[in-house]
Amino acid sequence: MRRVFLAWAGSAVFLLGHWVASGEPEPTGEPLQLHIINFNFETVQVTWNASEHPGTNLTFFYKLRSNEMYRQCSNYIFQQGYTSGCLLLGNDEVLHFSIRNGTYSLLTNSLWTSTYLKPRSPRDLSFQWHQEAVTVVCPDLLYKDLLYEIQYKSTFDTEWQSKEAMTCNVTIDNLDAEKCYFIRARIKTLESSYGSDTYPSDWSAVVHQQRGQLRDSCQENKLFPSFVLIAGLVTLLMVSLLLLSIWKLQRIKKVVMPSVPDPKFTFSGLFESHQGNFQEWIRDTQNVAHLNKVEDGEQECILEEAVVVQPAKTEAAMPKTTVINPVFSPMGEEEAAGDVGQLPCQHPQGGEVVSLGGFTFVMSDNAYMMF
Repeated sequence: MRRVFLAWAGSAVFLLGHWVASGEPEPTGEPLQLHIINFNFETVQVTWNASEHPGTNLTFFYKLRSNEMYRQCSNYIFQQGYTSGCLLLGNDEVLHFSIRNGTYSLLTNSLWTSTYLKPRSPRDLSFQWHQEAVTVVCPDLLYKDLLYEIQYKSTFDTEWQSKEAMTCNVTIDNLDAEKCYFIRARIKTLESSYGSDTYPSDWSAVVHQQRGQLRDSCQENKLFPSFVLIAGLVTLLMVSLLLLSIWKLQRIKKVVMPSVPDPKFTFSGLFESHQGNFQEWIRDTQNVAHLNKVEDGEQECILEEAVVVQPAKTEAAMPKTTVINPVFSPMGEEEAAGDVGQLPCQHPQGGEVVSLGGFTFVMSDNAYMMF
């Protein structure tokens, strides 16, 4: 009788669930995108993309054994006032879960939580220095198949250097004790044991070590200001040399190729009135006297600076006269010589004629006479 009742009750629950599900709208869009992290086998975080069902509070049901009943999440994660994930107590077990919209199941799945393992960060790091090496030691985690990674760099390095070991006992060689080093550690899982969907732990706090002593910080050598100073000095030197070269070049150019004056300013009117015809310009601006050539048969006048005249004895009572004239004509002597082939010089025009002792002189403005 009890078995019949249970069968009838099971049929009623199935029909009721089918009727309720038939009243829910069909899901639209892509399936839910899940993001699962197992934090050191202590807490499992399951989150989904709530934007695919805006304004809807999805419910999360789970169980850790297949023979158990589903139970609803008691610690939801909210985003903009609506559920977007669940936090569970975790361990290395299979998680069976179902995400529902009301009574309609949107996603049902079963998976190992260790597939999404993220170990915790290393703690209590200690350092043992010996000569040019240091050994980093920390407590190992309780589970196996892990890699302990130590990264380090000095103030002179730009990138981190790494070294790994299966236990948290890693020795780093070839170090300079005089340098200050940055050291940090993290833990990774072996892909062969946990798969490719795991996460490395967060980095531990950076520790500063120098000469085997713990330092609060390392003063990094910043090369950028020195580089800027050197580059500025080199640039200033190059600019100074360039300006000096230009100045020297201008001086050499003036010596080798002196400047030629512009004829437009030297010869006024040459280009404005005569279109550059120099002959016409000089004919209009200067009174040029043309010298006539001496014709054949004419005798050139002989110019002397000074002539001393001594009269005959009959005229001894007369004083001696000296005439200095740039131009004069000794007509008396030439006529006495009786040279018929030579003609006397013509008197220069424009002067005063002076006769003295049978000699005739033409006095100009710059001539004088001494008695």
